[in-house]
Amino acid sequence: MLVYISGAKCVGINAVKVTVEVDIQGGIGVHMVGLADMAVKESLLRTITALQSLGYHIPGKKIIINLAPADMHKSGSGYDLPIALGIIAASGQRNLPELEQFIIMGELGLDGSVREITGALPYADMAAKEGFRGCIFPIQSALEAVDTEGVEVYGVRTLEDVLRILEGTSDCNDLLALNSPEYGSLFSCGKTSHSGGQGSGASDGAGGDYMDFAEIVGHENAKRGAEIAAAGGHNIIMIGPPGSGKSSIAKALAGILPPMSREESLVTSKLYSIAGRSVPMQGLMRRRPFRAPHYSASIPAIIGGGSGENIMPGEVSLAQNGVLFLDEFAQLPKAVSEALRGPLEDRYVTISRLRSKVVYPASFMLVAASNPCPCGYWGDGERCTCTAGQRQGYLHRLSGPIMDRIDVQLWMHSVDARKLVGRERGESSEQIAVRVARAREIQRQRFAGEGIFVNSEMNKRQLDRFCPLSPECLDMIEKLIDRLGLSARAFTRIIKLARTIADLATTPDILPEHLLEAAGYRFLDRRDFGAGM
Repeated sequence: MLVYISGAKCVGINAVKVTVEVDIQGGIGVHMVGLADMAVKESLLRTITALQSLGYHIPGKKIIINLAPADMHKSGSGYDLPIALGIIAASGQRNLPELEQFIIMGELGLDGSVREITGALPYADMAAKEGFRGCIFPIQSALEAVDTEGVEVYGVRTLEDVLRILEGTSDCNDLLALNSPEYGSLFSCGKTSHSGGQGSGASDGAGGDYMDFAEIVGHENAKRGAEIAAAGGHNIIMIGPPGSGKSSIAKALAGILPPMSREESLVTSKLYSIAGRSVPMQGLMRRRPFRAPHYSASIPAIIGGGSGENIMPGEVSLAQNGVLFLDEFAQLPKAVSEALRGPLEDRYVTISRLRSKVVYPASFMLVAASNPCPCGYWGDGERCTCTAGQRQGYLHRLSGPIMDRIDVQLWMHSVDARKLVGRERGESSEQIAVRVARAREIQRQRFAGEGIFVNSEMNKRQLDRFCPLSPECLDMIEKLIDRLGLSARAFTRIIKLARTIADLATTPDILPEHLLEAAGYRFLDRRDFGAGM
C-alpha cells in the first residue's frame, strides 16, 4: 500500500513541501531514496526502534521510502515522524484518514516521544499558503507557530498523540498548541513573544533591561544622534575614550525602538526559528532583537554559513529589524568588517556553497563603538600616549567604504566630573520613544506597499519620490558635498538622514536646517579628517 505524508524543508526563510512516500511490497529490507543526508538515513534505525517499543511490528517485506522531490537534498531529524506514520499506515496497522491534510515534522525518541525541530514557523506559514488544514509539530516547536493564521497548529508529545489526531475519531482540541499547558505557563510567566530573541549580548535569552537615557549624564549630542538613528533605522558609530558612555548609549538606543509590526515580526521570527534560537517562545517576536557578538567572531558567525545544505543565518540576519551592536569596532578582523559592506548596502546577504545558495534578509541597524587610538585617549586632554602614526593607523582600520555606509558618526568625550556629581536627570527613554514611534508611524504610512519600513532602506527610485528637494536645499547640499569632499553614497545618506530629522519634527518637506544637521553627523569620511593627527 502506498501512502503520502507531507513534510517540509527550509530554503532561505521560506519552506517548500517535501512528500514522504512509503510503499510496502514483496521482498526484504528497508530502502530510502531521495537525496537524504546521514541524519535522515540514521532515522530509519531510530524510527524502527521507536515503533517496536510502542508495540508496532515492522513488516517482513520490502519497505521503500522516497523523499520527493528527489533532486533536492534533505537534512535533519524532522523526517522521523512522517516516516514512522508512513510505515504504520502502509502496513495497515492503523487507519489514518486525516494523514494528507497536515504538514507533519518531528524527531522521534526511542521511547516514542516527539522532540523539537527547527523551522516550525516557516513550515506553518507554507502550510497556510498551500491550503493544508493544519500542522503537527513537537509541542515546543508548535509554540513558535502558534500565531500562524489560517491553519490549526497541534503540539504533540508522543507518537500516540499524532495518531489520535490523524484517526479523526476523537476531539483533539486539547492538543492544539493554543490550549497546551506550555502555552499558558509561558504567557503567565511573561516569557511571551514580546521578549523572544532578546539579549544584552549575542545570546538567545529573554532580555529588556535596557539602560534609560535619563541615567546617562551629559552627551546631549550623542543622545540626539541616537534618537535620529533609531527613528529612521540608520547606522551609527560612536568613537571616544574608555568610559565615555558608548556602550550605555547603544543599550539605551535599543530601548527606544518601537515594537515590530506583524510583517516585520514574521520575517524576524522565521530567522530565529530556522536557526533554532526561538525556543521557548510563544508566537511571533514583538520586541526587536539586540545582537552583540564579541569582536573576535568569525565571518560565518557574523554573515552566516555552514556546510553543504545546512546554511544557517549569521548575526547580521539574526539582527533583522533590530540592532547589531559591534563594540571595539576597530579591533574586528579586517575581513569581518569588510564583509559587512554588502549587507549594509543591500539589506540582504547571499551565502553560496558548491551545491547551494541561500539568501537571508539582513536589514538591521549597525551600532558600532570604537576607541580613537590604541591607548584610547586621543582627543581627551593630554592623556593620549600614542604617536601620530599609531593614531592614524588605528582609525584607518575603519575603511572608507564602511564609514560611507554609516549615517550617524559621533565623537564622544569624557563627561565633566562636576556633572557626574550633580547627576541631573535628562529626558527619559520613554519620552524619546514616543517621538521615535511617531516618526516610524509616518514612515510606515509613507512606505505602504513599497516593501520597506524605514527611511534608511530607501533605494534611488524611492529617494527621488519621497525626498524632493527645493532649489534652496539643492544649492545647500551641493555646497556641503563640495566643501566636505563626500562621496555620492554619502550624498544619498545625508538626504535619508535629513528625511528622518524632518519626520521627527513632523515636517512634510526637508528643510535646509535638516540637511545641515544631517551633514554635521559625518566626519570620518570627510576629505580633511585626519589632517591633525
